[in-house]
Amino acid sequence: MQTYQILVVEDEDVTRFNLRNLFEAEGYVVFEAVDGNSMAEQLRLHTINLVIMDINLPGKNGLLLARELTANKDLGLIFLTGRDSDIDKILGLEIGADDYLTKPFNPRELTIRARNILSRIGQTSTEPEQSIMSFNHWVLDGNSRQMTSPEGEVIAIPRGEFRALSLLIKNAGKIISRQELIKEMTGRDLRSNDRTVDVTIRRLRKHFELNQDTPELINTIHGEGYRFVGTLD
Repeated sequence: MQTYQILVVEDEDVTRFNLRNLFEAEGYVVFEAVDGNSMAEQLRLHTINLVIMDINLPGKNGLLLARELTANKDLGLIFLTGRDSDIDKILGLEIGADDYLTKPFNPRELTIRARNILSRIGQTSTEPEQSIMSFNHWVLDGNSRQMTSPEGEVIAIPRGEFRALSLLIKNAGKIISRQELIKEMTGRDLRSNDRTVDVTIRRLRKHFELNQDTPELINTIHGEGYRFVGTLD
């Protein structure tokens, strides 16, 4: 069985110590960092599978640092925030975080969410290469998790966005519920106040919709979900 390696990025000593003990008790190998510089060093030295990072860090905050992490398709990211702020959560999800928790949080809930993310990462690493999908002269490459625009621009997209878009394309013309999308993206059930799906669809539309108010590829079916109505090449 694979032993996953977790990096805790947290400048508060007691919280960092408790998180390390929590995940070591679960059998993970855990490393620590207190800011962006030490995080980069740990990522250079070790093969990290999951980063658990406080948003409010000295120097570069977690939102800025996350942009440097989400290009790695085999690296999971959970944000911890001390503020129960929808803005923090939405920004984190837009950047590409897999999940978030607001402090104080239930340690058991954190370990379960971490396990779900690591399980998906492990499945992805052992899955056969995924096919390339083309739509409206765009190309979605499942192997590199990149999209290529009709003009040839290559865009790396976070794991959650890739999973959502792939599910929609594979079910072109069919209404996909928000519950189905979030289950595919995160491996967890939808909560009534969860904005993950809305943020993900809005972020996807920014890539290829000329006008998000009148989307041509991903339609909103009010009260039901979303439907991909683009043309498969």
